[in-house]
Amino acid sequence: MSATATTEKKYLKWYQKLAYGSGDLASNCSYGLVSSFVLLYLTGTLGLDSAIIGSLMLASKVLDGISDVIFGTLIDRTHSKLGKARPWMLFGQVGVSLCLFLLFAIPAGSTTMQYIYFFIVYTALNAVFYTANGIAYSSLVALITKNNNERVQLGSFRFMFAVVTNIFMGFAVTGMVEKFGSGAAGWRTTALIFAIVGLVVNTISCLAVKELPEEELSGNTSEAAEEGKAVAEEKKHGFAETAKILVHNKYYLMILAIYIVYYIMSNLTTGAGVFCATYYWGDGSRLGQCSMMKMFPVIIALAFAPVLIKKTGSMQKVNFWGYAISSVLGIPMIYFAMQKNLSMFLLFMFIKGVFAGTLSGSLNALIAEASGYTTRTTGVHMDGKMYSCSSLGVKVGGGIGTAAVGWLLKLGGFVGTATVQSESAIRMIFNLYITFPFVIGIIITVLLAFLDVEKANKKWDAEHQKEAQA
Repeated sequence: MSATATTEKKYLKWYQKLAYGSGDLASNCSYGLVSSFVLLYLTGTLGLDSAIIGSLMLASKVLDGISDVIFGTLIDRTHSKLGKARPWMLFGQVGVSLCLFLLFAIPAGSTTMQYIYFFIVYTALNAVFYTANGIAYSSLVALITKNNNERVQLGSFRFMFAVVTNIFMGFAVTGMVEKFGSGAAGWRTTALIFAIVGLVVNTISCLAVKELPEEELSGNTSEAAEEGKAVAEEKKHGFAETAKILVHNKYYLMILAIYIVYYIMSNLTTGAGVFCATYYWGDGSRLGQCSMMKMFPVIIALAFAPVLIKKTGSMQKVNFWGYAISSVLGIPMIYFAMQKNLSMFLLFMFIKGVFAGTLSGSLNALIAEASGYTTRTTGVHMDGKMYSCSSLGVKVGGGIGTAAVGWLLKLGGFVGTATVQSESAIRMIFNLYITFPFVIGIIITVLLAFLDVEKANKKWDAEHQKEAQA
């Protein structure tokens, strides 16, 4: 079979792509609720200290990070009727939904016990169940299709669902809490609803697709393999050897770095958004507008990203230039924010988001390319472990970003009970929501400039095809 035929072969129906993408709706029923609202619940309803909560979150993420490679290894070693990844995705969500409800149902009692309860449930949610579910879900991209364009489409579908879910939650959650009685009871009922929705949608997403046979996945990973050159026999690898292989793949490290800084940026804006709307723009309802202008452009970007990538033949080019232009547009956005010109600020936020949004739909496909690079250069097939960078990056970056909001607000002199905040507190809120994310965007642009994994794979294939023909 020729390389062209392999590339053009289609593995998925349209409804399978849609069903797979809906898995990010399920994922964000938990991730979105926790990242955007758990601080508000803990400080506003329970009266806990935001800086302490931030520190506990970061401590939890240390444990969370350790579990990523462990679950990646377990997924790679799984052999079942459902395949490698789907069992973990299916049953991991049961634990996610249970812990999500428990997290927003902290019982009354001593403050110390509430902190302990929070830490245990938050860690179980993230380090165990969300990790198992998330790595398995991401791994499916490489296990259900070998068509690179389909992989990009899957990434686009999943992030469209993620964006829509987060926009909906931004407008609906606080209203739902009030409708269901406000206070602890309102949060408890709201969390239960999202836990059930997440469980149902995840099950549909998981069962709607089917993993390819292992012999097909391992037998067609490179040009050389297509021409009949034997790929090194897959072996069992221990934790130390696995970690060594990962850290020697520079593309894995680059993608991991992108995930971490991206989710630091994301959680800074998510956590600081309500504070910026309330204390800088002077109206808490502005949060809905800001969230819409931040997230809706991603949907537009994801709609045309597969076309651009197919036309240019390079995910790196599309993503690099998108982020480069987005970074330049950040300058007038900051200017209009400083002038308190909300309309122009939102306009530039929207345009900026369109250019930066293509990355969201292609990151998983880039991990698949990085995984292919490992297989080519080492003869080891380890998709589950490679996809640990997505879960690890999301949680480490998210943990740092969320914790930083609590720490830096306190450092800036923010007082939650005060009606009017100090100038230093307002300045810190501005930096958290606008300035710091701008700087991080520049860092992502630099990383993308060196992420030429597609080029490296093509070069390897060409060289080894010549050797096979010699």
